[in-house]
Amino acid sequence: MEARGPETKGSTNPIEPNGDVRAKRILLFGATGTIGRATLNELLRQGHYVVCFVRPQAAAKIQRFAPETVVRTGYVTNPQSIRQDAFRGDEFDAVISCLSSRTGIPDDAWKIDHQANSDILKIAKETGKPHFILLSAICVQRPRLAFQHAKLAFEAELQASGLPYSIIRPTAFFKSLSGQVERVKAGKPFLIFGDGTLTSCKPISDHDVASFIAECFENPAMKNKVLPVGGPGEAITPRAQGTYLFQSLGLEPRFRKVPVALMDWIIRALEFAGRFGPKYRDKAELARIGRYYATESMLVLNPKTGLYDADATPSFGKETLFEFYKKLANGDETPSLGDHAVFDRKSRV
Repeated sequence: MEARGPETKGSTNPIEPNGDVRAKRILLFGATGTIGRATLNELLRQGHYVVCFVRPQAAAKIQRFAPETVVRTGYVTNPQSIRQDAFRGDEFDAVISCLSSRTGIPDDAWKIDHQANSDILKIAKETGKPHFILLSAICVQRPRLAFQHAKLAFEAELQASGLPYSIIRPTAFFKSLSGQVERVKAGKPFLIFGDGTLTSCKPISDHDVASFIAECFENPAMKNKVLPVGGPGEAITPRAQGTYLFQSLGLEPRFRKVPVALMDWIIRALEFAGRFGPKYRDKAELARIGRYYATESMLVLNPKTGLYDADATPSFGKETLFEFYKKLANGDETPSLGDHAVFDRKSRV
């Protein structure tokens, strides 16, 4: 008999929908991330039967967050573990991957954004024809970074797999636009590149992304599609974000302009240092990631004009970034910063 990791059950038989024909049997990867947790919560709210596959050390965290779900443990970097510990020969109506590399550096990106998803896809095909829903990113439209190429490589595999799929490309998340909250609270200026209008985006909340993911089950028009999605309202610039953040905190807006050329100089210096050690190569890639987000809009890219198009970027949901900033100012929310945050509270600028 094959050895399997432990399973924590929140119901007597999570793979049986107990007669509810609307309930889906879902295997969720990446449930420990902010989007993954929001997706898990939304799926359970809608009455679906969810199995989460997480690292052993994360099992208790998921069980506390959602005691009614089922937790299977193992490692997404091990194909045998995916087969034996995640799928276990069970058939699922859907497989959802919210996996994403933590840093975006090449080794991490190709190991998680591509290879782990590729292994999951292969094993999913062995067990049936589940609807495979992938959380990707809108920034892959103009790929210049390792993690973007890794995501695109898997997107191509998924589209050619023969499985029904939905590839979701969200715009900027609220957490990625909250990196300067603490520095503003500390009386420092809001940092902007150029005049603060070089880029714009339609930010979308974790909850609204989760609702969009769940809608893929019910809407046939969302199947076998690449689905860009932003939040409600008009596209906003970094200057507008900073202005509203100051207003939310009852402070006079103060900005400090950072030349893009400064980022270029830092990248070149790190690339040179990278000849002598991998640590600096990784730092150079992180600097390139920062520069990319500082100079590229998170909107749909018009392939004919080569320009970002706010009107062509679909809006979804109800929560706005400005409402989120109000909650931060009131202490009702705590920003959860990812590895891609360009500025955080440790910034000395």
